[in-house]
Amino acid sequence: MLANSNATANLAVKDLAKAKAFYEDVLGLTEVHNEGDELIVYKCGDTSINVYRSQFAGTNKATAVTWMVGDEIDTIVKALKSKGVVFEHYEMPGLKLEGDIHVGYGMKVAWFKDPDGNILNLVDR
Repeated sequence: MLANSNATANLAVKDLAKAKAFYEDVLGLTEVHNEGDELIVYKCGDTSINVYRSQFAGTNKATAVTWMVGDEIDTIVKALKSKGVVFEHYEMPGLKLEGDIHVGYGMKVAWFKDPDGNILNLVDR
């Protein structure tokens, strides 16, 4: 029923202006719509991300958004790190850490957080 429909991630933030600076200036996303001080919609490939103001920001302790970046993962990690992004390092069975990238099971993965603690990641698939 929904297999052929694009999905949109929703990210709760406390301070929309601070989130705007992160998603635009650090991640390089382009705003396609906004609802004033309540919501900004960003274009991501064929989909979008809704960043909205919420009192529940920062309560999700799981990965909220994954970008499939292919063989660009090393370049993107370096570029984000140069902009001040701090990458998360997790101990996970079957994955070893190479710099800021977790490698294993035939894939590379890197996790980082936005200013509100939303967990975001990059995968080389």
